[in-house]
Amino acid sequence: MSNSVQNIRNVCLLGHSGSGKTALAESLLYVTKAIDRMGRAADGNTVCDYDPEETKRQISLSTTVAPVDYKGCRINILDTPGAFDFAGEVMEALRAADAAVIVCSAKDGVSVGLEKAWKYCEERNMPRFIYISKTDEENSDYNATFEALRERFGNKIAPIVVPIWDAAKKVTGIIDVLNKRAYEMQSFKRVEIELPADKAGVVDEFSDALKESVAETSEEFMEKFFGGEDFTYAEMIQGLRQGVRELSLFPVLCGSAVTCMGTLMLMDNIVDLLPNPAEGNAHKATKADGETEEFVVSPGGVPTAFVFKTVSDQYGKYSFVKVLSGSITPDMPMVNARTGATEKLGRLYTIRGKKTSEVKELGCGEIGAIAKMDKVKTGDTLCDQRKVVTLKPIPFAEPCYSVAILPKTRGQEDKIAQGLGRLNEEDPSFSLSNNAETHQMVLSGSGDMQIDVLVSKLKNRFNVEAELKAVRVPYREKIRKTIQKQGRHKKQTGGSGQFGDVWVRFEPNPEQEEMVFAEEVFGGSVPRNFFPAVEKGLREACVHGPLAGYPVVNLKAVLYDGSYHPVDSSEIAFKTAAQLAYKAAMPEANPVLMEPIGELKVTIPDSYMGDVMGDITKRRGRVMGMNPTGSGEQILEAEVPMAEMSTYAIDLRSMTQSRGSFTFHFIRYEDCPPAAQEKAIAEAKALAEQ
Repeated sequence: MSNSVQNIRNVCLLGHSGSGKTALAESLLYVTKAIDRMGRAADGNTVCDYDPEETKRQISLSTTVAPVDYKGCRINILDTPGAFDFAGEVMEALRAADAAVIVCSAKDGVSVGLEKAWKYCEERNMPRFIYISKTDEENSDYNATFEALRERFGNKIAPIVVPIWDAAKKVTGIIDVLNKRAYEMQSFKRVEIELPADKAGVVDEFSDALKESVAETSEEFMEKFFGGEDFTYAEMIQGLRQGVRELSLFPVLCGSAVTCMGTLMLMDNIVDLLPNPAEGNAHKATKADGETEEFVVSPGGVPTAFVFKTVSDQYGKYSFVKVLSGSITPDMPMVNARTGATEKLGRLYTIRGKKTSEVKELGCGEIGAIAKMDKVKTGDTLCDQRKVVTLKPIPFAEPCYSVAILPKTRGQEDKIAQGLGRLNEEDPSFSLSNNAETHQMVLSGSGDMQIDVLVSKLKNRFNVEAELKAVRVPYREKIRKTIQKQGRHKKQTGGSGQFGDVWVRFEPNPEQEEMVFAEEVFGGSVPRNFFPAVEKGLREACVHGPLAGYPVVNLKAVLYDGSYHPVDSSEIAFKTAAQLAYKAAMPEANPVLMEPIGELKVTIPDSYMGDVMGDITKRRGRVMGMNPTGSGEQILEAEVPMAEMSTYAIDLRSMTQSRGSFTFHFIRYEDCPPAAQEKAIAEAKALAEQ
């Protein structure tokens, strides 16, 4: 039996790495008896961090679904990674969730991870709670953290729970502000205690602040509030619910995942205040004719499901879906809006961490997984053939950190490509490309940590060891002066010999990148039937320039004279002669190296502007302009040589405490300054000697 849409809450846990999201999920599972003992990330036995890589690193690397049942409600918890290299996983969770709980440690206050999580929610108009974790640990300061939140986000921050601490500032229990009741934990069980007398004033103060917030949610409540009347409990809940949905209120809760303090209260509030999937965010759908319309989440609609994540491991492939309309059952034929093909659904499951439970139906608003859907990818919309619509894809950031990847054992390139292909099904936020020019397989992701995890997974899952190198920069070469040279190839052996003789003029040709071949031969000194051979010889020669062996561009080659032998001349002889002329001419034609220049757009908070501009100058970049985004950030535009950008993703992160982001795209080639040219030639020589 699937849950009715009113009794489902899809909630993602967001926040900085190490703020306690996975521990909170574990505590929710334990309190609802979904698990019988609490795991710890340090011991590698939590429900949500089950991948061997997560156990090894003791951090979350991917989004995990952990459903809990509480008071007749199914709460799907989506535990996301906090490390910024895995933001793609957060994007997937945000697409499946209808609300967020931003976890913030009482030790750290407002961290970068919290700022980013808040921004993601703002962009999506997503209702959210803030949960202050680790309130009972050493050096934690609930008050300082709460004040920092208030200062940052204003009076919309509404405290629903207040901690109780003893004389030594240790948190021993919590107070429910709404009901003015106090609790403490006794061996993982919640026990009600007397409201401490010295806390009455604080509770009244917070209770008044809550009432004020509720009063602002409707005119009727406002009049009541100013008339000095008290709100009933139902009115308080109604006002809070409305405030949360309209984003005029952001409740703050707190607790300790380790002792489960505050966990039940968090669940009560999730059930009471957060929207169900039918009340959640409006989805936009594109119809077959290209028109966009609001997509209404409704149990009575035709079946539609969105694939927000794929897991493809040794146990098989699971496509995680959120059902957005109607309900789905195994073997049901559904159209994949991306391909237009009709797919028959496989078996359906609900998944908790790595445990799967088969179900006969997934209803509207539910999150589950479909097994063995080989042609289905993350971001696909599965529809009933009566109404085919495409929901907008998940907005992954484009990869900005690239390395060349190669196998430690020669000949295993295919194994690496296949392994990464499989991993790419799970994580669409990285890309792999083959650069034909530099003969490198280039792996691009969001940072060194994501790449490191991929290399580790290649070894453990696909048994292939890879190593990483810097990505080679595709330089070009060109000449700056016109030069004429003879190329003469003569070989006499027994029988017929070989003879080809050409005079070629090489000129700079800035108009066209590709070599232009022309001929001005008079009186048949070189017969016409050998022209193609001369051209072919020159085209092959152009692939390697005189300075560092990079392709020569902007070149015009004119065949204007030569001679031939009626018996010994052949196409191969003329081709060789042309290449000899090229080799003789190039070094004397004043060659220069050209380097690729890219357009850089960096988005940073204003306060980092000076550092980032100084760094761009160090990279031989030119700042082209700045545009304020209106939210205290600037977009800085610059042109920078690609050779200087290999570690930019990591450097920008350390310059801006991970607040900055950027895109970088090739735009054109420019002459290389002498110092950079010498360095590039030396590197090319070193490579050639390997």
